[in-house]
Amino acid sequence: MEKYLVTSALPYANGRLHIGHVAGAYLPADIFVRFQKLIGNEALYICGTDEHGTPVALKAEAEGTTPQAIVQRYHDSIKASFEGLNFCFDNFSGTSRPQHRELSQKFFLNLYERGYITQHTIKQHFCPVENIFLADRYVEGVCPHCGAAGARGDQCDACGKLIDAITLANPACKLCGAAPEVRETTHWYIDLPKFEPDLRAWLETKSAWKDNVLNFILSWLDQGLKERSITRDISWGVPVPLPDAEGKVLYVWFDAPIGYISSTIEWAEQRGEPDSWKDYWLDPQTKLVHFIGKDNIPFHTIIWPAVLMKQDDDYILPHDVPANEYLNLEGQKISTSRDWAIWVEEYLKYFDGDLLRYVLAVNAPETRDSDFSWSDFQARVNSELANVLGNLANRVFAFAAKFFDSGISRPDQLDAEAQTTLDTATAICNEVRLSYQGYRVRRAVGLIMDIARLGNKYFDETAPWKSVKTEPELAGQTLYVCAELLRIISIVFNPVLPHKMQVLRNMLSMVSAVSWERIHEPCTHYQIQDVEPLFPKIDDAAIEEQTRLLIEQSKVAVERRKAAEEAVREKAAAQACKDELAAQAHKDESAEQTQFKAEIEYDDFARLDLRVVEVLTAERVQKSKKLLRLEVKCGAEQRQVVAGLAKHYTPEQLIGRKVLMLANLKPRKLMGLESQGMILAAEDDSGLAVLLPERDVPDGSSVE
Repeated sequence: MEKYLVTSALPYANGRLHIGHVAGAYLPADIFVRFQKLIGNEALYICGTDEHGTPVALKAEAEGTTPQAIVQRYHDSIKASFEGLNFCFDNFSGTSRPQHRELSQKFFLNLYERGYITQHTIKQHFCPVENIFLADRYVEGVCPHCGAAGARGDQCDACGKLIDAITLANPACKLCGAAPEVRETTHWYIDLPKFEPDLRAWLETKSAWKDNVLNFILSWLDQGLKERSITRDISWGVPVPLPDAEGKVLYVWFDAPIGYISSTIEWAEQRGEPDSWKDYWLDPQTKLVHFIGKDNIPFHTIIWPAVLMKQDDDYILPHDVPANEYLNLEGQKISTSRDWAIWVEEYLKYFDGDLLRYVLAVNAPETRDSDFSWSDFQARVNSELANVLGNLANRVFAFAAKFFDSGISRPDQLDAEAQTTLDTATAICNEVRLSYQGYRVRRAVGLIMDIARLGNKYFDETAPWKSVKTEPELAGQTLYVCAELLRIISIVFNPVLPHKMQVLRNMLSMVSAVSWERIHEPCTHYQIQDVEPLFPKIDDAAIEEQTRLLIEQSKVAVERRKAAEEAVREKAAAQACKDELAAQAHKDESAEQTQFKAEIEYDDFARLDLRVVEVLTAERVQKSKKLLRLEVKCGAEQRQVVAGLAKHYTPEQLIGRKVLMLANLKPRKLMGLESQGMILAAEDDSGLAVLLPERDVPDGSSVE
């Protein structure tokens, strides 16, 4: 018997659960856990909500409530959605609970005390409008690596590379649209380069991982690991446990995976065996499997293993990380901001949870992005579940009720065709088992439906409606073989359709516990009971209504988004106007409160030789936009002066004028020309104005 510890990426507690979440990280995990238990392995399924970070804090502020209230609302909503889809979590916790906070701080201190965490003062985007340092995801700009627009401050979805937000070109605050300022702040970093040898050695043992995961990791390593910030400047989160870290919390991508452990500890305490969590996390025989979406690959295969490697306890490292691609909706990317999504809690108001499980499983984004559409949902349910599997059950149960008083017994001997049919089904089950074990849910579902097709084919070819009149034992054999196929299907399909397969077993009067081994244990008698349509068909009107609702909700969301963006623009414009008025007020205040230079002694002033001079010639200095070369007469002496007046006077405006000059200034060269004095001028908002004597006085006259 093998032992598995299975997790799904913690859903973020600032919104509801949609089908894209389910398809990527949750349904594949639930199917895998149910399969492991079905074949007799031990499997513990752990999850919870990721409850810290800026989005929660901002939502709480916008709604005038507390972050904890926001967290509780969405935790309850997400948990209810999972329950409606028949998920089998052993524990579903949350990261804002005290136990998680304490464990996260312990993990941080273990790394810090061992020298794997460094402190740096860095430049970070700060929004002056919102008056906060911006978390990476709230800065958007042009990727410095591939040049794609719309890159987030932590990662570019176009090229998949992690980003230092400060390197984004044309950054903008996603909250208000304004260009953020760059300010200094202090953060703590995990020194990933120190882990590179250990990580490479560990990853070399993972050749069986999915190609999309391995290729992503290796390209990351080949680029060279860099230190990664693990703290943030916000109030809602796990406080950094250091005396000089007031106002700092742990980055959610550091503390969220620790939630897998704190949730397992919570599970152990709830069952009255507080140390039993160690039987999983500290047992090297446990196989830890993380089910995630592809955007979480670097955190679960680089950062998280690095954190685990250097703790007090010898935690197990991930055995496998079967990341999936993305699910699209009606040919478009799922977008929560545009409300282009199917929310699970809304779906459950109209349809059975197992139907969604089936459609997402048969169309799982295992190796490439896939698409969900309402028309395909209807077609899958009607033409596959209803017309194939549901039809087989209905034919067998109806025929048994009509001709055999709903009782189906095993014949004393099966003919060759009957035995071949059952042997074929058993062989298919072996392939189903391999597919489940290898995370190939799409293939497993297709193979199981082939068993149902095999049953319909056998029913048609043996034609019991004919043989029942002359050879009722042959008709009974047909019913028995088909009932056996339904029994087998109810077992191997249980990981995907747990509720519907229980309904099917109830109709077959199967009371024994479900296990894979029972596939090979034929039933001697079936008493059909409590028959109901296994998969009622979905009519066109229901699908048209769902399509209408999707389009309408997205239309409303887009209008709200436009209004919100307009409000952001107005807010930014108002702030700009406010800043301009403040700047003008400051300027006016500065004008009113003239700033003087430091006081000097009279002897300092007496050393200045100020003279009246006459400008004899004036010309522009080549290659200079602001300098004029002047020849001035100071009594019996002529001098050359280079003055920065070209932007304010033409040469002709100065020739013949008498101006004031500092005569005993040490000569210096400007643009290769020696300047033997300085022309005095006053400056205001309109520019420079040379100082002129009030009346005509001889050049060379001293200014006293």
